[in-house]
Amino acid sequence: MIVTTVAFPRAALVGNPSDGYHGKTIAFVFSNFSARVQLYETPELEILPSRRDYCRFASLDELCDDVNLYGYYGGIRLLKAAMKKFNEYCHENAIELRRSNFTIRYTSSIPNRLGLAGSSAIITAAMRAMCRFYEVKIPDDRLAGLVLATEKEELDIPAGLQDRVAQAYNQPVYMDFSESYMKRHKGIGRYIPIKIPEELPLYVAYRTDLAEGSEILHSRLRDDYESGVPEVLAAMKEWAELTEKVRDALALDDFEAIGPLLDRNFDLRCEVCRKSISKRNMEMVKLARSVGASAKFTGSGGAIIGTYRDPAMFRKLRATLKKHEIEVIRPEIVRSGSQQ
Repeated sequence: MIVTTVAFPRAALVGNPSDGYHGKTIAFVFSNFSARVQLYETPELEILPSRRDYCRFASLDELCDDVNLYGYYGGIRLLKAAMKKFNEYCHENAIELRRSNFTIRYTSSIPNRLGLAGSSAIITAAMRAMCRFYEVKIPDDRLAGLVLATEKEELDIPAGLQDRVAQAYNQPVYMDFSESYMKRHKGIGRYIPIKIPEELPLYVAYRTDLAEGSEILHSRLRDDYESGVPEVLAAMKEWAELTEKVRDALALDDFEAIGPLLDRNFDLRCEVCRKSISKRNMEMVKLARSVGASAKFTGSGGAIIGTYRDPAMFRKLRATLKKHEIEVIRPEIVRSGSQQ
């Protein structure tokens, strides 16, 4: 039996980066790129390396190019951590697994370290593969928490639930991470699938020379949040309000109202996290806005999302950003729901 599973990159439409700080967000996954995991039964447990795990290079320059693209850590650590957490989950929930081993490997076309949740996509796909192989059912909300625990507890990656919720539910989701609600529900937020109309003119733009893991931003923001910095606490409240406004606008098909709300999301980020925003990330937002489009980060930098007015503006947006080696796509939003 060969099991093949997939998970997609995440784009935070509004509310980020408040998801790790009891805020509210709306996010979706899109199928322009994907992380795939293949798993099949073998006598021994084995993890096969992928492109980002190679350790043989033609020259020092090639090694440097590899580090710039993938960082110092490949995907094998993600699979190892996912396998460990899956096994622990089954033990903790009295789920008896049959005595079968497997070989597992992954591939990913998701642009790396650009705020598109590529790492959590690999882990999510691996969890799905093991669930199918061992015939285990994990509810979407618990799967999201399990993937987050894999990253935070096993890999020491500071992160929030948003990415993992969108990938676990596999459709657009409104998320409320209210502290009181999560305390009552053992760390699970209020997750409500919503519709993002196909007519909403959204774009995603990204560049491949801005690799910076989300831990850079979250480490800095966490310190300010836990220290009770007034500006940061006020920002969390406003990001939640922006999320509510975008949800209302989506329900009313009021597309014109959404762009300014997304712009405000980014501007507020600049007010409290300016030191965490590189000049080239800022340039990307300014270039998009120069043609009339709205723009904000999809995650923690390296990729942006926004709205545009019409096809003519989209063509201008693509042409303008292409001059700076920035790719622009229309995200193919996944609306199908869970893949378990």
